[in-house]
Amino acid sequence: MRHAEESIFFYGNDEKYRGLWFSSSHLGAGCVSAVAKPRARSFSRTIEQHRSCEVSRLDEFERRARRDTACVTAMRTIFVRAQFDYDPLEDELIPCAQAGIAFKTGDILQIISKDDHYWWQAQKDNAAGSAGLIPSPELQERRIAYMAMEKNKQEQVNCSIFGRKKKQYKDKYLAKHNAVFDQLDLVTYEEVVKLPYSVFQRKTLVLLGAHGVGRRQIKNTIIAKHPDKYAYPIPHTTRPPRNDEENGRNYYFISHDEMMADIAANEYLEYGTHENAMYGTKLETIRKIHEEGKVAILDVEPQALKVLRTAEFAPYVVFIAAPVFPNMPDCDGSLERLAKESDSLKQAYGHFFDLTIVNNEIDETIAQLEAAIERVHTTPQWVPVSWVY
Repeated sequence: MRHAEESIFFYGNDEKYRGLWFSSSHLGAGCVSAVAKPRARSFSRTIEQHRSCEVSRLDEFERRARRDTACVTAMRTIFVRAQFDYDPLEDELIPCAQAGIAFKTGDILQIISKDDHYWWQAQKDNAAGSAGLIPSPELQERRIAYMAMEKNKQEQVNCSIFGRKKKQYKDKYLAKHNAVFDQLDLVTYEEVVKLPYSVFQRKTLVLLGAHGVGRRQIKNTIIAKHPDKYAYPIPHTTRPPRNDEENGRNYYFISHDEMMADIAANEYLEYGTHENAMYGTKLETIRKIHEEGKVAILDVEPQALKVLRTAEFAPYVVFIAAPVFPNMPDCDGSLERLAKESDSLKQAYGHFFDLTIVNNEIDETIAQLEAAIERVHTTPQWVPVSWVY
């Protein structure tokens, strides 16, 4: 017979729990596990002696069970952020267009079922209505690969002297088995989890946009208004310091060999050459800003997101879109080039954007950005699961 502190007890009065007994050793920090055991025929103490102890333990067990149930529910409920636009009415592969649900890049979807290989069931987060069909990642990847191959074949035909047609790929589901597939940066869905602001904070503010769209002015304005909250990482350079320059104030001055060695060691977020001198942003300068309790502001190239989108840097990515001036003359074509570059960036990297602001007027842009940052720091956030687990 078990000792009192090891005694097993019955949980709840629900009929479905009859015959399930739980040991106190199972009340750990993780999710509760059940052990099926026969009901004890006798106890070393009377029921009256056990009552107060069992009630106390039952209350504690139920409290932990509620917490662990929430834990299990959160783990079993899958949410994803859509990384592409989808309209079932324009999809020739869907079995029934009316059964599908449309979504935009950035929408949060709750996955209801993944039983079918090509068609998942999902519903939009906080949206009323029943679940609908969405293409599975497998199907969407094959679709993208097929479209890329078709485009590649068309370009080959257009460049051919004789214009001979290549072999057609009839089966879109088999399109994945091609070398073109390996060259694509495929994006479909990103699994996310919603975290309260009290346990997760963004550490880095990343400003993306076309060259000349005004990112530097936005960055400098934000830092000037809130020097206690934001900072810009001081760049490193191989050029010699000028007479009025102090090392570590506007630049860190280092030798060319030292910079090349650090680049080889992957210690730079990005770097480049200007007027025979190298410039770069070192990752340790970003980490120092975080250690000071500030948010690092970066106006970088979009390729840097491959390094920044991790739990260590936890970025909030803001795309500064080109302004629209329909009545302004564009004598040198600069406005058109700015708009085209902005559209290209949005098409290629839009699935990474947390916010898009059209920079029509600087004061309005700053106000929108400050309001968005305030929301980020005071409301729950959807973040990639890879940043948490």
